[in-house]
Amino acid sequence: MVEAPRIPPAHAGTPAVDAPTGTSFVGHEWDGIQELDTPMPRWWLYILYATIVFAIIYVVLYPAIPTPSGGTPGLLGWSTHGELAGDLAAEQKRKGPMLAAIARTPIELIASNPQLLRAAEEGGRSAFKVNCVQCHGAGAAGGNGYPNLNDDDWLWGGDPAAIEQTLAHGIRQPDDAATRMSQMPAFGRDGILMPVEIADVTSYVRVVSHQEPMTASGRRGQALFATNCAVCHGDNAAGGRSVGAPNLTDAIWLYGGSRDKLTQTITNARYGMMPAWNTRLDPVTIKMLATYVHSLGGGEAPPAPVQQAANVPPN
Repeated sequence: MVEAPRIPPAHAGTPAVDAPTGTSFVGHEWDGIQELDTPMPRWWLYILYATIVFAIIYVVLYPAIPTPSGGTPGLLGWSTHGELAGDLAAEQKRKGPMLAAIARTPIELIASNPQLLRAAEEGGRSAFKVNCVQCHGAGAAGGNGYPNLNDDDWLWGGDPAAIEQTLAHGIRQPDDAATRMSQMPAFGRDGILMPVEIADVTSYVRVVSHQEPMTASGRRGQALFATNCAVCHGDNAAGGRSVGAPNLTDAIWLYGGSRDKLTQTITNARYGMMPAWNTRLDPVTIKMLATYVHSLGGGEAPPAPVQQAANVPPN
């Protein structure tokens, strides 16, 4: 864009020419400024024409044009979805023999075969990253209301079969008849205990968990505990796995062991939940996931004698 003196056309219908460059004006004028009709560089035009040709070839060969029925498939029939499906099918075929071996081997026997154990743990690690880290954390250390899977404190059992059962059927899932189910009374909210009695029970729980010395409040709480709590937690407060009652004598707390936290738990109870993964994951993935969780550090030995696992076909 340049500003040039107005030069009248040589004759009607012929645009004026810019004297310094010899380029014709296009005939537009804004506030005395006129536009030159400068041609595009040839290299730029060649690139433009090449991209046009490329675009035409691309939309013919590959999926490119959206339509109400889903888009044009292209003459080559190639798509990223198809390529991914092929890659997944090839990977599934490669893993097939190992997954079949895991499927037919009882989970208690997987640890007796190092190759099978390694494959199950790696598969479970991948499944954990996709499905479990949202609650239990990337390192499986858990958080308030979400169990730490690295320690040896288990509400329902920490052997491979018990973990598999918990994963498959979840906790407090009303649509699963085999789900883990326990229900601690809300002693305060339901009017079972008075606030002063809840304070005494809290004192006793802090005594058995080695957080406070025995006091008169703790002794009163001991009698209340025997009447109201021992049926699930046991006379020694060591818990009961058949009903998912936690061990109150250790320093591991799912919702906190401070006086305020314990008072809240006894008053209103806690009803944590976990999905029943058998509706979302296949049995082999659940078995691998249970094997991985068992390997994190707090897993317990199977109650039954371990036998030799079946032979595993090579990869």
